[in-house]
Amino acid sequence: MRLLSSLLLAGLLAGGLPAVTQAQTAPATFTKTDSLTLRKFYDEALLRGQSYENLRYLCEKIGGRLAGSPQAAQAVAWGKLTMEKAACFDKVYLQECQVPHWVRGAKEKGQVFGNKGKGVPMAVCALGGSVATPGNKPLRAGVVEVKTLAELKALPDAAVKGKFVFFNRPFDDALIEPGAAYGGAGDQRRSGPAEAGRRGAVGALVRSLTSARDNNPHTGTTSYGDTPTKVPGAALSTLAADQLSQLLKADPSLQFELEMSCQTLPDVTSYNVIGEVRGSKYPDQIITVGGHLDSWDLAQGAHDDGTGVVQSIEAVRLLKAAGLRPERTVRAVLFMNEENGTRGGNKYAEQAKQNNETHVAAIESDGGGFTPRGFNVESTPAVFKKVAAWGPLLAPYHANELTPGHSGTDIEPLVGAVHPTALFGYDCDSQRYFDIHHTAADTFDKVNRRELELGGASMASLIYLLSKYGLQ
Repeated sequence: MRLLSSLLLAGLLAGGLPAVTQAQTAPATFTKTDSLTLRKFYDEALLRGQSYENLRYLCEKIGGRLAGSPQAAQAVAWGKLTMEKAACFDKVYLQECQVPHWVRGAKEKGQVFGNKGKGVPMAVCALGGSVATPGNKPLRAGVVEVKTLAELKALPDAAVKGKFVFFNRPFDDALIEPGAAYGGAGDQRRSGPAEAGRRGAVGALVRSLTSARDNNPHTGTTSYGDTPTKVPGAALSTLAADQLSQLLKADPSLQFELEMSCQTLPDVTSYNVIGEVRGSKYPDQIITVGGHLDSWDLAQGAHDDGTGVVQSIEAVRLLKAAGLRPERTVRAVLFMNEENGTRGGNKYAEQAKQNNETHVAAIESDGGGFTPRGFNVESTPAVFKKVAAWGPLLAPYHANELTPGHSGTDIEPLVGAVHPTALFGYDCDSQRYFDIHHTAADTFDKVNRRELELGGASMASLIYLLSKYGLQ
């Protein structure tokens, strides 16, 4: 799942650009032919779309695809074969990259012990990159609850040393966009275990990053940085977090017991999968569209980010189905290792820089496969104005919300490498996304076929317009 960070985005937002819909666009710069072409994309997607069945195979035959795992290797082979079978690319190839190899180990166990001595089970899972409990055995200690990293910093050493630090900051549900709430609560997961270790704690327990009230713990990356002492970090489901907080109020001396056997193994070789269609007029100008092939290991990685993967392939297929060859070169990229390292995105940008490539734009789908709304745009105000003029073309398909905002984690490295004119993040209705994000519930049955296929057509429409008109 993409995070909200980018120097380019910061500069764009400083210009105060508003969201743009049909009624607010600049003078139109398109033709009736363009309108008819977009209709072809949506007709093909809704009547003969291939995204849904491609996703079914990826999820149900391969499943969770954590970087470095055998399933990730199977997904690379599947991605290459699927692109070749789609027959819409001039060439399909692999781009090698080294990726981290963290393994979860046996199912994690957590329970609370109060003054009566009987354990109360708690739904937990290891955070990605965490170390195991010492000796892979149960670790029992007292608990200190905090809401923020700053609150932890203010505590005296005696209140922290030898205990679990319990980070219990919930989502801000007053925010309309769940992604903003995710960004606001995320530091406790990313940095909580490292900061707990620095203070002499034995481990960290982190409230899952979601508004949902259930017993599905949400994993996600944690980073130790230069922390001298690494302590285990685990996510608690929201119901478990609420229960632990209540029990602590009644008995501050209770103890938590955690057992995890995760470990980090040596890096392994993996690949980005790339399908390319050479442009008919401007072959040296490149448009990238992509999603990330890896996922967390708790489920099938359907919405995060199997949907983005199949939509990227389908968007290019829809161009060919409409009888078109893009004027600029289009690449569909299935990035490896977005979840716990961004090695694939970095390698793609590094290679683009070495080859002195010109990148007009890049599009990423990594926010789920829900109903289309439009695109987040990272660009200069002048380029944004040109993009905004395409709003009326997208309006009949409810994909015309063009908003300054973050594009995607895997395409962001292109900014420093080859300076693309604009980056785009496919934006869909994300209200349900964080209910299942990074959990065992991210499965194929949660994806709606029509919503998924509409997203691929929306991406094809943007590729078509970028390829025909450019951004200069």
